[in-house]
Amino acid sequence: MASAERLLMNEFKSMSKETWTNIELINENVFEWSVALIVLNPDSLYYGGYFKAKLSFPKNYPYSPPDFKFVRPLYHPNIYPDGRLCISILHAPGDDEMSGETAAERWSPVQRVETVLISVLSLLDDAEVSSPANVDAGVMLRNHPEQYKEMVRKDLETSKQDIPAGFVMPTHETAFQTKKDDGDFDMSWEDSDVESWGGSDSDEDLEEDSEDLEAADLDDEEDEDDEDHKAAGSKGTTAKS
Repeated sequence: MASAERLLMNEFKSMSKETWTNIELINENVFEWSVALIVLNPDSLYYGGYFKAKLSFPKNYPYSPPDFKFVRPLYHPNIYPDGRLCISILHAPGDDEMSGETAAERWSPVQRVETVLISVLSLLDDAEVSSPANVDAGVMLRNHPEQYKEMVRKDLETSKQDIPAGFVMPTHETAFQTKKDDGDFDMSWEDSDVESWGGSDSDEDLEEDSEDLEAADLDDEEDEDDEDHKAAGSKGTTAKS
């Protein structure tokens, strides 16, 4: 269990820096998280929503999947009336002949909280209408899409009631800004010269270390040149005497 606690605490610290979610521990229990998903895709029907949920982790995490449940159930083909989801990534590891799901689609120990939350966000706009979670929502989405969109708009507006007082909702313009600890320099994605998602602080540290090593090598070369000059001068003096 100790290893599960360490892993979850590391994941919690990492996810706390993301702008598209707002998380906190429930009663200081690392196995119980309060999560809010913030939809930042302006093309999404759910854009601007603040959807609260609860994540509960098993003691043998990450060998078993967490449990995800929306606090306010959404009218969605893949969401049960109690807020739970019908989504492959939260299903136990291994192939399932009954559902036809393969092990690659289901939970595995290499999955993390971030992949779960991203999958849930993707599911909102990419519903599986044949899901058994909410048959009525699936039928409405398929046969009456405009009526379904109106239901989504109602859920969207209701979700905003859960935005904490004083919390500043991010937008798609600020989506690439990362929360920093006090005293850290904060730079927006637009101001960055990094061209890929790989530009991390660790990369900058490696570059600085490399520059320091190169400078040290140059100093060594200069010292060697000085020694060679001194040696040559000494030989010349000996030859004359």
